[in-house]
Amino acid sequence: MMYAEEDYLMLSGIQHFAFCQRQWAMIHIEQQWAENYRTTAGELMHKKAHDADSVEKRGDLLIIRGMRISSHELGLSGQCDVVEFHQDENDANGVSLFGYDGKWRPVPIEYKHGTPKENNADELQLCAQAICLEEMLQTNIAGGYLYYGENRRRTRVEFTDALREEVKKAARRMHELFIKGYTPNVKTTKKCKACSLENLCIPKLQKVIKVREYIEQGISEKDEIL
Repeated sequence: MMYAEEDYLMLSGIQHFAFCQRQWAMIHIEQQWAENYRTTAGELMHKKAHDADSVEKRGDLLIIRGMRISSHELGLSGQCDVVEFHQDENDANGVSLFGYDGKWRPVPIEYKHGTPKENNADELQLCAQAICLEEMLQTNIAGGYLYYGENRRRTRVEFTDALREEVKKAARRMHELFIKGYTPNVKTTKKCKACSLENLCIPKLQKVIKVREYIEQGISEKDEIL
């Protein structure tokens, strides 16, 4: 299936979706958001990456920051923090770039605050970026890098068939939920404590009743008291 541009969803949302489908729906369907230390620090790191010069050349290395990307196949669009283009005339996956001689091999790099996560949310986001770049540049990208602010290290991510399929499955599910306007319920886990929407989500109550039912119950109780 190919998506029209007006139906594109935010690519960065795939990390929210991988963390918690309810969190993703609250942000991207219900348009709710709340900041905590993690989200604020992460946004500052991304701002730093995007605020620098958009194009920088260092010999055989071309660095593009804030590159706009999209994919008809995934129905996603967004920005890459950094895309490095390595000049390599012998690379079969090298691409031609306007204004630059030779062939260039693209490598996406995503900046993250903190350290590697327990789940693969970051890897999914980076792989989604690669799929967009592949579609736009008509090439194949074997891997990319995640840069974590706390340890100041790059972590190599291989874009395996399994990871690519997980990205495509997540994108399809995101579109299904968005079209329905549906926010799924979840089971509470320890990761809820790290969620910026914890207070809005009321995760402890998800085990028993839906938010609407909780509000209606509260109104009913007040009426009985009065």
